[in-house]
Amino acid sequence: MLSDAMDYFGLVREFDQAGYYETAHHRFLLKEMAATLKKGRIIVLAGIVGCGKTKVLLQLQQALKEEDAVLVARSMAVDKTRVTLNVLMLALSYALTTDETASALPKQPEMREHHLVAVLHKHHKPAVLFVDDAHELNPQTLIGLKRLMETARDNGATLSLVLAGHPHLKHELRRPTFEEIGARTVIFTLEGLQGQQREYIQWLLAQCTQDKTKPESLIADDALECLAERLATPLQIEHYLTLAFEEAFTIGQKSVTVEVVNRVLARTLNDPEPHLIRHGYNVKSLAQIINVKPAEIRSFLHNQLPPARTQELKEELLLAGVPL
Repeated sequence: MLSDAMDYFGLVREFDQAGYYETAHHRFLLKEMAATLKKGRIIVLAGIVGCGKTKVLLQLQQALKEEDAVLVARSMAVDKTRVTLNVLMLALSYALTTDETASALPKQPEMREHHLVAVLHKHHKPAVLFVDDAHELNPQTLIGLKRLMETARDNGATLSLVLAGHPHLKHELRRPTFEEIGARTVIFTLEGLQGQQREYIQWLLAQCTQDKTKPESLIADDALECLAERLATPLQIEHYLTLAFEEAFTIGQKSVTVEVVNRVLARTLNDPEPHLIRHGYNVKSLAQIINVKPAEIRSFLHNQLPPARTQELKEELLLAGVPL
């Protein structure tokens, strides 16, 4: 946010720096995932873009480290499309090895697996590898990780895998062609704010204002209600609330009104294409799912096809599990 706008409204931090907002649903997820990963399982945390998956995983990792009953490893590789099994095994080795030998992970497959199993035995604790943006992983990498977990189990060690990604990942794992992994996976879904958008906005304002500033004086009630109705995720709320405060500052208003909110909200916010992208489906992936050309998918999303063809594609996509 513009620093002048923050000073104007008495904001002491930006909205995306407010911290961790926890609901009863968040507490349930953390409890169940913590219990499940100690058993040597593949766990998927699925949720739309901006719903808070990364923050939930960070809370879970912190809780596990404080409990000190599980060894925590995290893949830091950015380009998940290029991540191989060897890269993820190296991430495990870095996290579980306390000396410089972590960088000397054997290149030969047989020696590599023996090395990691030996490291797991040395610590006498279950281990878990966290992978964010896992919807971008190659299916063969996932299969390799599953087999690595089985190798650890067969040799008396416990290794779990926590994958976070778009709902597309969840739907793919439920398809018969992914049964080798999907049937062995425990899936949790993060549902955004689950009707607590208004409470989240009020919490944000309380976290980001000076003690002497009353949050309710910064935004009109109908403007707050408009944001709560139109937006679904923390990311959306933080983004559009920032735009609304900057717009109010620009025109010299001392509080955000519903007119200001309507001015900054994107008109295409909840159109089919952005809705599907939030779930992990772009034009190319949709075309592949039902075996049509990308151009036809674009026409479908922009309502440019004949009604009969539109209905045909809609039915095919729904049968494939796409959340239209």
